[in-house]
Amino acid sequence: MEYHVIDAFTHKLFSGNPAGVCLPNSWPADSVMQNIAAENNLSETAFVVKQGARYGLRWFTPTVEVDLCGHATLASAFVLFDEREKDAHELIFDTASGELIVTKDDGLLCLNFPASPPVECQMHPAIGKALGVEPVAMYESIDLLVLVENEETLRQMTPDFPALAKLASNSDITGNCLGIIVTAPGSGCDFVSRYFAPGAGVPEDPVTGRAHCTLTPFWSKMLDKKVMDAQQLSPRGGILRCEDWGDRVKISGKAVRYMKGNIEL
Repeated sequence: MEYHVIDAFTHKLFSGNPAGVCLPNSWPADSVMQNIAAENNLSETAFVVKQGARYGLRWFTPTVEVDLCGHATLASAFVLFDEREKDAHELIFDTASGELIVTKDDGLLCLNFPASPPVECQMHPAIGKALGVEPVAMYESIDLLVLVENEETLRQMTPDFPALAKLASNSDITGNCLGIIVTAPGSGCDFVSRYFAPGAGVPEDPVTGRAHCTLTPFWSKMLDKKVMDAQQLSPRGGILRCEDWGDRVKISGKAVRYMKGNIEL
């Protein structure tokens, strides 16, 4: 099985978010895909299968399949544009989150994803304690969104990951949210964030496309802006350009290849 590792939402190696991209000729068994993702031990491994003029796309963390992943979609598009669809301008993926489109635009790869605007919810002291911050407010969408006062607070966070993983299994606190987004206004960009999903086998994700399905409409409303520049402040770091399209969001970035090889099954 052809296999690539792509650093997404970055223009240089060893930064951004590394994603595995597998290109089987047909769908492997679910257990095989999950075992490959566990063996790769990256935050996400994508499986891409040609289906007529479109592509089927699925994503796996080391422990579970997820219904939406941005950086592994960007990575998959990078591989396809570079290897198999060199003359194409647009790729269409069929996924658990519906139709996703990736286009090329002025050196960027642009994700057309569903927006997930957050709704303010009750403040849960246990979440702030596990994160090691004092939240300003909390919101729910596909992920739990925690607003903190400023960028320095976000940079200095030292979460208690076992405590976060325990909270992830408590639906009374986290609802059906997969992970926790922590965000603040940016000093050198419009907004900054970090993302944690220890319950899904990802203690801290380096750069998270799905989180920006929530962050984009949130900050668009807060800042009264449609186009925004964002940074994810993980140790590897990542850069994104975000645009609010109402019920959709445009999330753009670059990617670079780290490796290409084959998985032997």
